[in-house]
Amino acid sequence: MVGLVDGNNFFVSCERVVNPALNGCAVAVLSNNDGCCVSRSNEFKALKIPMGTPRFKLRRQEQRGEVTLLSSNFELYGDLSNRVMATLRELAVQVEQYSIDEAFIYPPTTARANLEEYGRIVRATVLRQVGIPCGVGFAPTKTLAKIANHIAKKRPSGVYVLPANTSELFSALPVDEVWGIGRQLAARLRANRIFTIASLCATPADALRRIGGINLLRTVRELLGEPSLTESDYEAHPDSITYSRSFGEHTRDLEALWESVASFASRASEKLRRHALVAEGCSVFAQYGPTLERTFLSRTVVFPVPTDATNSIVAVLRPAVEALYSPDLTYCKSGIMFFGLSPRCGLQQVSLFDEFTERKAIRERQKATSRLFSAVDALNARFGRDTVSIASVGLGTHKTWRVKSDKLSKRATTRWDELITVK
Repeated sequence: MVGLVDGNNFFVSCERVVNPALNGCAVAVLSNNDGCCVSRSNEFKALKIPMGTPRFKLRRQEQRGEVTLLSSNFELYGDLSNRVMATLRELAVQVEQYSIDEAFIYPPTTARANLEEYGRIVRATVLRQVGIPCGVGFAPTKTLAKIANHIAKKRPSGVYVLPANTSELFSALPVDEVWGIGRQLAARLRANRIFTIASLCATPADALRRIGGINLLRTVRELLGEPSLTESDYEAHPDSITYSRSFGEHTRDLEALWESVASFASRASEKLRRHALVAEGCSVFAQYGPTLERTFLSRTVVFPVPTDATNSIVAVLRPAVEALYSPDLTYCKSGIMFFGLSPRCGLQQVSLFDEFTERKAIRERQKATSRLFSAVDALNARFGRDTVSIASVGLGTHKTWRVKSDKLSKRATTRWDELITVK
């Protein structure tokens, strides 16, 4: 049996950990640039305000004190997520993190006789040690565990073990409740008169392959209790890595545009190192113009050798940014996309036509740089993002591009200067 642990209204729950006064209040966390609601408390949901509602539509309710709106505090959420995962590793034989607030767990042998009780222990321990309420669902496969978790969150105990006989349950659940079946695939299934999970499981394999290919077949096998997914199926290495943001304020300043690209390149190179990948090159892009008529500009840069080093990457990007820039344009967004990704296997191969001494020098520089940025990543992970950064990123002189966060809460778990004071 496999369990799925999922934090309830995770971003809001994190905010309540550092500010208990929010308990019982209608709270929502906003997307980047304080745009729209991306996480809602149960009290907020009770007001029938849907997910994705823009902030400007809630201005009157906010002014009257009926709702509390907060900026996304990803530093806080990431730290508390790490604490949840560390707690789960103390309780389970194996933990496979799926997202910032979800993880599959494998119970110890001694707990399998009473999974309901084990789930309550897991839930209580995470709540006590981290402060995050969660739902825990158990089933024979990961796809079924997702369904069990969905049901668990509606139960007072917050725990649910999927029964052996699922015929009645599957007859009542629509196909779009299944993990891996998105909007388009669900529409194709309904067009073929497949409306419930029960009818999906009863569909012949040939028809399933025709409608959704091999992935749909694997999903159905999972629904029938046959494990068909591995961790690599949802943690595969990406073909590219992109990092981009809309600016908090539009800008005509070259240095502001440059600082934003350098910052995003730093973030993206961290992702490269996290996945143990190197990139052959990148595309730098920017957008300008009004919302409905934005124009997209881009330039491509090929690195001298495949790399994951922030300093090497940023060093070759300045000409690309200058090529994108015009003092007559007002920029609203920028970003970077790495391409040509491959595993970092210690030393990167350079051209056979290079001189031996040059190849050796490149290898030595790569080894030293790899050690340097491994240390930088460790420091930033421990003490907070941008604790250590290259000068192009860290000076922060031109702040107009930075994401708007007017309602940012304290990063009380990662910043010494934002520790909570108890009077």
